[in-house]
Amino acid sequence: MTNFWAELKKPIIALAPMAGVTDAAFRLVCKDFGADVIYTEFASTNALVHGNEATRKMIAFDPGEQPVVCQIFGSDPEMYGKAAGILEEMGFAGVDINFGCPAYKVVAHGGGVSLMRDPKRCAELVQAACEGVKSIPVSIKIRASICKENCDRKDPANHVTALDLVDAIKHLSVAAVMIHGRSYEKPFDGETNTDVIRQVKRAFKGIVIANGGIYTPEDAKRMLDETGADGVGLARGVRGSPWLFKQIKDYLATGAYKEFSWEERKQLALKHSAAALKTKGGWGIVEMRKHLAWYVHGTPHAARLRAQLVRVKTLKDVETILAE
Repeated sequence: MTNFWAELKKPIIALAPMAGVTDAAFRLVCKDFGADVIYTEFASTNALVHGNEATRKMIAFDPGEQPVVCQIFGSDPEMYGKAAGILEEMGFAGVDINFGCPAYKVVAHGGGVSLMRDPKRCAELVQAACEGVKSIPVSIKIRASICKENCDRKDPANHVTALDLVDAIKHLSVAAVMIHGRSYEKPFDGETNTDVIRQVKRAFKGIVIANGGIYTPEDAKRMLDETGADGVGLARGVRGSPWLFKQIKDYLATGAYKEFSWEERKQLALKHSAAALKTKGGWGIVEMRKHLAWYVHGTPHAARLRAQLVRVKTLKDVETILAE
């Protein structure tokens, strides 16, 4: 097996998967700023096996993004094995299994973090994926915990934890675990549980990537110091701030980092928009609206700019608004 994870310099700074965000254009921008590992948006195992062209198009990648990992979700072991094999044939450097997504539409269909409620079932899915590939590594993304069905959410004893899942898959050839330090019940609120990440690092023999609540270089350093993780996965913190990859690396190396000016933000927003147009056509500009709103967050006249940018339809619209 060619395990690219073992060859990466630590700490690893990865772009975590985000539905509707980590498309080809954004992934290339993040790669330019030093992302060590790139995750695609997550893809349905059923869609991959049945040859869904929209899904294949969604996860298509540029060779310059490598190493690229495709994250998959579903609930049928047979589909996991077949989907993993398809991704290997497509040239992905690795396959990741989604045991962490808290989105309602995913959980409602028995996927994502809801699978953590049955660690044995998770192990079956992981084993199927491992058996479906010949030479690329399999990894998983999990959360700190999830409440059991119909339980008292305030009682820790009624939760399935990340450690329960890691224990269930420890006999399998899993190369890496990305763990979000928040529970399913509080997916984006409150403090990230660094203690559970540290425990997972002690229990798991492979690479552990810490995820959750990383918005600044200081956050990244604190996460690494408190957990002993092999790296961090950046998600919401890089929406509108893809330069965070470079800032973190600079901060870890020198103790200092550069802030990006409004002029630099504008130029990056234009570059990103041009890449979106190239990869998705006119629809790429429409999908850029949310990215553009993130780019101008915290800048002078942000409210006025957002009101205009969320209506753009062409690259010229973006250029005109930012120029003014």
